[in-house]
Amino acid sequence: MANFERYRSLQAPVPEKTWAWNMVGAGVENIGRGGKPELETVLTPGPNQLLVRVDAVGMCFSDVKLIKQGRNHPKLYNRDLEKEPTRLGHEASLTVVQVGNALRDKFTPGQRLALQPDIYDALGRSTAYGYTIPGGLIQFHLIGPEVLAAGLDQQTSYVLTIEGDLGYAAAALTEPWACVEAAYTQRRRLEILKGGTMWILGHADDPTPYTFSAGLEKPALIVLSDVPPAIKVLVEAQARTRDVQVIERNGITPETMGELRELTHGAGFDDTIMLAPHSAAVVSAAAQLIARRGTFNMVGQEPLDTLCQIDVGRMHYDYTAYLGNPGPDIAASYGEARNRCELRKGGVAVFVGAGGPMGQMHVQRAIELPEGPSIVVATDVNSERLAVLKEQFTPLADNNGKKLVVFNPNASELTLLELVHSLTGNQGADDVVVSVPVAAVMADAATLMKPDGMLNFFAGVPNGTYAPLNMSFTYLHNAQFTGTSGSTLGDQQLVINKALTGKLSPNRSVAAVGGIEVAAEGAQAMMEGRYAGKIVIFPQLTNLPLMGLEELAEKYPEIGAAMGPEKIWTVEAERLLIETFWQG
Repeated sequence: MANFERYRSLQAPVPEKTWAWNMVGAGVENIGRGGKPELETVLTPGPNQLLVRVDAVGMCFSDVKLIKQGRNHPKLYNRDLEKEPTRLGHEASLTVVQVGNALRDKFTPGQRLALQPDIYDALGRSTAYGYTIPGGLIQFHLIGPEVLAAGLDQQTSYVLTIEGDLGYAAAALTEPWACVEAAYTQRRRLEILKGGTMWILGHADDPTPYTFSAGLEKPALIVLSDVPPAIKVLVEAQARTRDVQVIERNGITPETMGELRELTHGAGFDDTIMLAPHSAAVVSAAAQLIARRGTFNMVGQEPLDTLCQIDVGRMHYDYTAYLGNPGPDIAASYGEARNRCELRKGGVAVFVGAGGPMGQMHVQRAIELPEGPSIVVATDVNSERLAVLKEQFTPLADNNGKKLVVFNPNASELTLLELVHSLTGNQGADDVVVSVPVAAVMADAATLMKPDGMLNFFAGVPNGTYAPLNMSFTYLHNAQFTGTSGSTLGDQQLVINKALTGKLSPNRSVAAVGGIEVAAEGAQAMMEGRYAGKIVIFPQLTNLPLMGLEELAEKYPEIGAAMGPEKIWTVEAERLLIETFWQG
């Protein structure tokens, strides 16, 4: 292992040049120039910069939007990539090589880092490493205040220190794993916004004795539409005790609801309350006026007349929260006690699109979750991917006392709904997690859950993508409809901690590896779904073709012997890979 130890200890001199896969336009053909990386000068860090070595990069399907859109991607802000290229590679494992003078009290050469790519600048603008900030498909590069002193306070560092014996691939994959972990943390706002805008709509002849035990004192603007007299009395009492604006707009119809948006300066209502809902058309129209991170609280005891058309893109990207309860206390809908985000203990969880890299992570997490579901259903239409999943995760499920059911609806006489009903006594699944960014699939997935279940839209579809959902379940049975996008530093640190303590193995996600020369091929393979799990590029390794782990094990038996059962990536296999292919 002399070569690996030399690599790990930074004994090799820093090269004068570095290979970089700059992205100069839309399309895979514009990753690099002429299908090849470019040779760039390795720069010396300034006082507030680090020179880092990129050790591993995970290829992520979220890059596809960037590859297809080029300068039109929202995080590139219409920049001319021919003049100012970017680089893919936001799932990165780094090693500090040189430290600028002003940072020597915080960083040291040899220090290993993971990077949280979802970065906000001093103006609060969303940027990202691997998007706005050129990413990790390069051997060496500088990072400075744009990563190390960002955020509104210009003091937030978006790197995390890697301690212990966590491998390079595992460190890189803590970022996508953090996105999976984040899917089960509460991202929705579950309380009425202080100083926000509220819209209450109902029926003037509704005899329900509503109460409002908490929260009515928070809004700065309250709009009333056809509310019962008792509600009007409550609101007017608040208006007399504090500075709150109350506006009445009665006779509102689905066709005229859009006119109310002007009262919020176009932003929509922070908190919407619908009393005694019965028309899905009214709910669907009112839901279009939810502000970003807004709540939509339904209070009633009768089901809606049909399914609602709900913007599932906004659930994922804007964290719109649908809450409810049977009444009469309107405030009972709010709070984390009523609105769960974690998989139900002992329940049945269904993962739609389970064969892909992120879907596999969700399945693995559910199996390893100590107080998680007892039955895990992994469904996909790709039989090859499902075969890999079944081989890898059946032993893991057995070891954790869980039942894993692998199902391809295209290869069965049963439908997925029939399978779920057979497993649940016709009750439906406790949790359904969707990793397929297709509205029709999302709508079908909604039919699988039980009335008090949770539907998690992990995959993102564009805002303005609608799907028919039974929103009656929200207030009648406390069903949860949720979605998340990205992760935070805290999410990624949690994953690092789990990995270091053996509670999680990011290495299980590795399906293929390659060196610096095949980074563009790795992007193409990721887009094609060529491998069932994650593709990891090792930028420091040369003459390493893109290979699945089975092929790698066949061609290099010593590396294969170091893999775990079912050809699972390990720290020892990674050490041998570096020993074999690093030529520093």
